[in-house]
Amino acid sequence: MLSTETESRYGGWRRHGLQTLAIVALMVVAPLVGVLIVNGDPGDYLRFPPRPIEPAPGSFVPLAFALYAILILATLLPFVIRVLRANAHHPSAAPASVSPRPAFPRWGWLSLIALGVFWVIAWVPIPGLETVRRLSFTPLWVAYVGVISAWIQRRGGRVLVIEQPRRFLALFPASALFWYLFEYLNQFTGNWIYTGTGVAENDALNWFLRSALPFSTVLPAVLVTRDLFATWPGLSRGLDQFLQLRPSRPERTAKAVLIAGALGLVAIAIRPDAFYALVWVAPPLLIVAIQGAVGERHLFSGVAGGNWRDPWLAVLAALFCGFCWELWNIFSLARWTYHIPNAQILHVFEMPLLGYAGYLPFGLTCVVAAQLLTGTDPRARTA
Repeated sequence: MLSTETESRYGGWRRHGLQTLAIVALMVVAPLVGVLIVNGDPGDYLRFPPRPIEPAPGSFVPLAFALYAILILATLLPFVIRVLRANAHHPSAAPASVSPRPAFPRWGWLSLIALGVFWVIAWVPIPGLETVRRLSFTPLWVAYVGVISAWIQRRGGRVLVIEQPRRFLALFPASALFWYLFEYLNQFTGNWIYTGTGVAENDALNWFLRSALPFSTVLPAVLVTRDLFATWPGLSRGLDQFLQLRPSRPERTAKAVLIAGALGLVAIAIRPDAFYALVWVAPPLLIVAIQGAVGERHLFSGVAGGNWRDPWLAVLAALFCGFCWELWNIFSLARWTYHIPNAQILHVFEMPLLGYAGYLPFGLTCVVAAQLLTGTDPRARTA
């Protein structure tokens, strides 16, 4: 007979497996419903590798740009103001003797050297290294994860790869599955296009072999960055006692959020030029709604008591990683370009300025997906 602990663990993994299947099914089927509504052929999108039928029309519409900017600022400013005010009123720490922090580990220095080497390879056209240059994304980001993990240890934080190595390693295959879903959704919006990969569009096997490894670094990078930011209390000070969101009927609210997320994915296939941003907003709605519907603790569980710290750190982590993704992409041989309707202006590297707003909900998605796929705690790891 199975022990109570084993039964509980088995039940948890079974529950997460069913939730994952439900979310993947919704993310795949919902846009196809939109295709049917506009009399399209769903078969055009059921292919591997997933590729946009055509790039989105990159354009600039001043009114739409202004409305997007106002919405983004209205969402972020309350949090920024709260953190700034909390830090302004926070008393300075009195001098005190503290135990010395751990030294920066040797493996961290090796990771830092590797990061520098592969950064040079990614950017510099060295004769004879074209293939290595095309493949440099993966070792560059593995090195990044190593550097950030070492920095966490240096700051006295909790390092996931040391405390829970199995969950940490599980993030890599989970991340590849996770990002393939976004590649699938991008077929309906055409917001990013890969160039310089050296892989023919119809070469599915080679594309899979070339893409699985770089896609696998997304979740580890965001989660370790979040844990690093958690070692700086000032980045989220005051957000543990902020706005309380406590719906009177949680189950009904979860169902409403689930429907809203599914309808958002239907909408991207009907009017991708208007609703492309929902590619980033709908997935976290789906995951959190399903977790909430079954009474499971999730990333937003704390907001009922006014604690927004964990969602905020996830947002900051993805935004920082997004900046690094775009920085290292700009001169790479295998790279991506963006096509953003209504906001194709003010580029920071390849990304139009307002496009960085997509990283905000993407950070939430990374954390809730990591919890769903590997059982990783959605709360930031603090000392």
